[in-house]
Amino acid sequence: MTTPTSTPPPASGRKRRRTSGKAKTWSVPQLEEWGLTTTQQRLVLVFGSLAGVLVAAVALTLAISAIGNDFEPERVTTSVIGTEPRPDVYKGWPSSKVFAPIAESKADPKPLTAKDLFAKTLKEGRTTLRLAGNPRLETDCAAAIWGQGLADLLTQGGCTQVARGLYASADGRYVAQYTLFNLRDTASADTLVNTLTTLHRGGWVRPLEASRAAFPAGGHTEASGHAMGHYAGLVWIGRADGVEPGPRDDFVSLSLTVRATEKAIFRRIVAASPAPAPAQ
Repeated sequence: MTTPTSTPPPASGRKRRRTSGKAKTWSVPQLEEWGLTTTQQRLVLVFGSLAGVLVAAVALTLAISAIGNDFEPERVTTSVIGTEPRPDVYKGWPSSKVFAPIAESKADPKPLTAKDLFAKTLKEGRTTLRLAGNPRLETDCAAAIWGQGLADLLTQGGCTQVARGLYASADGRYVAQYTLFNLRDTASADTLVNTLTTLHRGGWVRPLEASRAAFPAGGHTEASGHAMGHYAGLVWIGRADGVEPGPRDDFVSLSLTVRATEKAIFRRIVAASPAPAPAQ
């Protein structure tokens, strides 16, 4: 007698759900608003500078919007030595090909100036930031930071300048500081922003002080690092009251607004780039 074979049950008809999300949109300032001539604008487009801004903005949006979802940021623990101010959350981004013309400082020897970097007012969409106090530019990079590990990293990277500017939002709700390091090359800048993923617990930039803006002691702050050729820029933001951001706090726009200081770096890409061959 043969045993009847059973028919296997049909495969489940359930389909895997695809997660969806709405990406934030924002406006990118036009190149002419950055003070570039028509010829310079063409050069920027040749080297993909505008695309680089968009890529960086999208990457920053994804990184910050991931906070509170499936991304588990590295936070400061009570084991950290000292009580120096530092961000609770940090994310680093290496340099892209857009910045190839300024991959080495010898291709971009002109020193930075605070005037070129820090405008009195920065505006992106509905976010407006105003410079609080005087920005600082120093040749002693170690004087602008704390932490021996970070000081050693800047020395190894050949840091020659550090610029800091502190901003407050027009409504006084937010505070933002932008710091830019002038390093030897892209490798040094990449190493700095990547190492700070853990190093920020024991070393960070010192906050500037101003009557109109200040990072509250012990308050929640967030930061990101961006390598741009031989430069490394650090964005440091927070609410003026030190409270963690809520649904109504748009830290993405806040970060993008303070990064408008980087337009000076894009001008340097233009200056270091060879002129395109004339059309035949």
